[in-house]
Amino acid sequence: MAIPVGTSRAGGTQAVDRAATLLVSILESAQPPTFGDLQSSSGLAKSTLSRMLSSLERHGLVLRSDDGAVRPGPVITRFAHSDRSHESLIELTRPHLQHLSQATGETINLAILVGDEVEQIAQVDCRFLIGNVNWVGQRLPTHCTALGKVFLAGGAPMPRGPLARRTPRTLTTVSRLADDIKVTARRGWAIADSELEPGLVAIAAPVRANSGSVVAALSITGPSSRLTPARIREFARLLVAAAHEISTAMGYQPKNGKAGAA
Repeated sequence: MAIPVGTSRAGGTQAVDRAATLLVSILESAQPPTFGDLQSSSGLAKSTLSRMLSSLERHGLVLRSDDGAVRPGPVITRFAHSDRSHESLIELTRPHLQHLSQATGETINLAILVGDEVEQIAQVDCRFLIGNVNWVGQRLPTHCTALGKVFLAGGAPMPRGPLARRTPRTLTTVSRLADDIKVTARRGWAIADSELEPGLVAIAAPVRANSGSVVAALSITGPSSRLTPARIREFARLLVAAAHEISTAMGYQPKNGKAGAA
């Protein structure tokens, strides 16, 4: 790309760096920042900040509201709700899915919340003959899946009762589910033991964005004959560590410096 006359390459790079830093600041703000907030945090002169915001706005990367707040623009919003954002998430998590697969031998899944259901968007199959089911694209209830319980523990709306009974061990009352979710939130990972299908055990851990919100969930699934209590505890530690590494890559920093206990 040609650099305008009178502008050094170093100066152009600095301008890009400043604009990129400004955009990241807007995207990672818990509340939409105002012009004054951005000037205070960036240390930029008013004229420089105004020019940068105008440029970002022209390209659809930010949007300045009537109330003075600066929000992500339509280009960012379209990407966040497109399949490409899922592809980016899958690419980010792929090495961790593979690592968990190699370490456990079991089925590894990545899921997002769609409405009041979880949709599994990536999978690495187990290495055993028994237990290979392709869950990708399937949407399942939150109350009887470990993945769903992760989202509920992260603040997703609790389902209204009565809850569908999938097996004799499904939690079918909101009060019992709420108790289970409290344990999940405190422990840092969820378990569903024969609640979706008889003999099917799954454990799951949250993937968090920089804001702390749960944007995805990571799971290990296998038959109860292999996922014994001792194996579950061992795998839970691996799962929580992998989910934490992904969350850190997405900018999340836990306040207490801990990812959760297994």
